[in-house]
Amino acid sequence: MRIENDVKLDFNDVLIRPKRSTLTSRRSVELERTFTFMHSGRTWTGVPIAAANMDTTGTFEMARALTRHKMITALHKHYTVEELAEFFSEFNAPDYVAYSLGIRDEDFEKLGRVLDAGLGSQFHFVVLDVPNAYLERFIIKVEDLRALCPDHTLIAGNCVTNEITEEILLRGADIVKVGIGSGSACTTRSMTGVGYPQLSAVIECSDAAHGISNPATGVGLVMSDGGAVNPSDAAKAFCGGADFLMSGQFFAGFDQSGGKVVERDGERFKEYYGMSSSAAMQSHYGGVAKHRASEGRDVLLPHKGDVHDFVDELFGSLRSTATYIGALKLKEFSKRATFLMVNNQLNRSLEPYE
Repeated sequence: MRIENDVKLDFNDVLIRPKRSTLTSRRSVELERTFTFMHSGRTWTGVPIAAANMDTTGTFEMARALTRHKMITALHKHYTVEELAEFFSEFNAPDYVAYSLGIRDEDFEKLGRVLDAGLGSQFHFVVLDVPNAYLERFIIKVEDLRALCPDHTLIAGNCVTNEITEEILLRGADIVKVGIGSGSACTTRSMTGVGYPQLSAVIECSDAAHGISNPATGVGLVMSDGGAVNPSDAAKAFCGGADFLMSGQFFAGFDQSGGKVVERDGERFKEYYGMSSSAAMQSHYGGVAKHRASEGRDVLLPHKGDVHDFVDELFGSLRSTATYIGALKLKEFSKRATFLMVNNQLNRSLEPYE
């Protein structure tokens, strides 16, 4: 047993210090980024924000909507090959959609059928997603996936420390997904005691990733996954060194989201649940196995309407952050940012009256 005494930080532990800025308008802030990925060699341009590969966010409808903004949707892994074929017959934006799978043999077998059906050219990203990337089996599967999909950009995780970030990249991933227990629909921390404050995880993993490079293409990248509650948390993730941001909560509860719609007392709600929750395991595996415990929430969110309105708000918030720190581009956030450790960051005195 050992104890680390260094303070680790979450998004709500800090504020961003304002700095002198020469920007004259939020319109001039560039949110799109261009990356060349170290293993796939592909070059991609877009806004580096992704809807999580959850039943309630990684939907076909969300992909159609977010593509308009050059954002990525990681489709949930439970679509059938036939459903994917039908969707891709009329959807042609491979740069903004990701295929998702886990490390089970049946997941890889299904991916093989997807590729055999000629659908591999319809998506340029593949997400290898497990809650715990510290398993040796996961590391081996990263290598297997790279061999199976040599030309795809691989996103793999989740982890929260530098040594596994480096290992995942060296085994074939282009982007490492960072975050354990930080998601709003995740109860891993309360059930297992395991986790890592998200901002510190992003800072440490991005530092490790950016030190690994392919001279012919680019460096290793990280995707902050989870912990973003407010638009300001997206700004903090990018300021902390995240190259991409993935969120479930940001994209839950909209017209384009999955989940059943419930009406109570004249108000509409939409279901949102974690992929390790009882609801998810009941839906896909017939219940929670005896050797497992549920590690996710199942909640009803007030219906939020059209996701396009939220995207406009999110983009506006990021542009406003840029004007406060003098960043002309999203790419400059980490170079321009100074974090202040705080014990109270929001004035909530009027919330009871909203």
